[in-house]
Amino acid sequence: MPIYEFRCNNCGEFEALRSLAEYNSPIDCPNCGKAASKIFSVPNVNLNSGSLSSIGKSKEPRLVKQEAREPAKPRLQSAASSRPWMVSH
Repeated sequence: MPIYEFRCNNCGEFEALRSLAEYNSPIDCPNCGKAASKIFSVPNVNLNSGSLSSIGKSKEPRLVKQEAREPAKPRLQSAASSRPWMVSH
């Protein structure tokens, strides 16, 4: 069941656990009993739960070793003629 936030003009804000069927039904303040209005706030979404937290159990970063290889030499192409911009047919 979702938690909704309400505001009473006398007592202030409070939260209530309500079913989806009770979404639009009015609610009374638990302190003074007067009608309260629903307020809208940013939802609390935790993106670090579930499968993302089970990927890496340790708090230290994983070290990856890579063999030191010499970089490949670039292949240079020399022009066959004195005019490299011309394409032969």
